Amino acid sequence: MTHEQWQLLVDVLAGKEKTPLATGFIIDSPWLPGWFGVSTLDYFTSDAVWLEANRRAMETFPETMFLPGFWAEYGMCTEPSAFGAKCTFHRNKLPFADKIIHQTKEIDRLKVPKPEKDGLNPFVLNRLALNRKEIEKLGHQIRFAVSRGPLNIASFLMGTTEFLTALALEPEPVHRLLRIITDYIIRWLGVQKKYFDTIDGVLILDDIVGFLGKADFETFAQPYLKEIYGCLNVTVRFFHNDADGRVCAPYLAELGVNLFNFSFQHSLAEMKDWTGGQVTLLGNIPPRDVLAQGRPEQVRRCVHETLKMLSDRRRVILSCGGGVPDGVSTENLRAFLDACKEAVL
Repeated sequence: MTHEQWQLLVDVLAGKEKTPLATGFIIDSPWLPGWFGVSTLDYFTSDAVWLEANRRAMETFPETMFLPGFWAEYGMCTEPSAFGAKCTFHRNKLPFADKIIHQTKEIDRLKVPKPEKDGLNPFVLNRLALNRKEIEKLGHQIRFAVSRGPLNIASFLMGTTEFLTALALEPEPVHRLLRIITDYIIRWLGVQKKYFDTIDGVLILDDIVGFLGKADFETFAQPYLKEIYGCLNVTVRFFHNDADGRVCAPYLAELGVNLFNFSFQHSLAEMKDWTGGQVTLLGNIPPRDVLAQGRPEQVRRCVHETLKMLSDRRRVILSCGGGVPDGVSTENLRAFLDACKEAVL
């Protein structure tokens, strides 16, 4: 992110009104390779391709924030790989991490990984380090430490169904697993901050939170997320959960979260109510059915309809309900941004 974009983000988080309304998008490997015209495998394995794809996006759409910005990632494999998960890569599909826990008794053999040495973590760090000068020449800085969340990582290590079943039937080993993963995440975020002194934000992504009821959220998510968000002294504490957001929303401010990207199935007005207006919201038109598959005029209309339902436009960054999906065209993203400029307070 540029200095101007970062200052805009901080201002919006502080509740300052902005005209035109701020916009921002989570962009990574589901969208960038296809939009840039390269294979997913080339995007993951070539520093030059990765850098140029991100640069092209930011120079094509300079008026919006791309979050976290120059994101070095390997799909869902980065964090599970540190625990020893086998990662399968494809030329034009996202990679997948195989589960490594088949019975809960196997949890006790896990140790907290070393982020500077284990799995794909060192590749993430080195990609950013090798490209830092070029990124800064473009006027951007590395602003965020990023990790998948504890329940998300656990679901890859065990399998989603198996993890949620164990959560209900075998809570003690699940807590031991979440303790190990949380300790790893805290280390991983800290290592990123140590490598890059420009970091002043944390982004945690955990959709599995959206599958929990209130009691399970309070038991298996709230304490671990609060610890994670409190581990670094940073200005921006960003959470992504584009599954059901109703359970976690009332707790976000108490967890320390001040920026939330959530499912398009919840309106901005609803989420403002559920979060008590204390958290900046990043959203919220349908990412696949409208932003990717709609026509430009449909995108424009959806933006206007979304804004009509919102009486208080403070602490809002217009976006889609989730990350930018594969297939979003330049024309549709341009239509979105033009519609936002047309909006008046």
